[in-house]
Amino acid sequence: MALTKDALKILEKVTGNSETTRAGIAQAKINFEVAQMIYTARTQAGLSQAELAALIGSKQPVIARLEDADYEGHSLTMLQRIAVALEQRLELRFVPLKNQARQRSAASNSPRRRKLERAR
Repeated sequence: MALTKDALKILEKVTGNSETTRAGIAQAKINFEVAQMIYTARTQAGLSQAELAALIGSKQPVIARLEDADYEGHSLTMLQRIAVALEQRLELRFVPLKNQARQRSAASNSPRRRKLERAR
């Protein structure tokens, strides 16, 4: 068996089919991506954390926390304030899950779907 250096493949092998673990990894990935997005936008604008904080009416430690990949408290309001300060537009979107056929089948049997059916 060939060894791999692909971190995602290694994580998949380690986590197996645990939905809880996969959900945790997905959440951690989102937190990392948001933190990286803030850091990249700030540095491309040539601003320090203190300078960006001043533009949004906050303090430097707040920006440091937002740029920390382990931080889980990103809010849409704060992201919008940062976007305005950096003269950018914030875009959000919903993206279908990879296996849509399985998703649709599971969704038709989900408790949420049954609740919606009863409400009609």
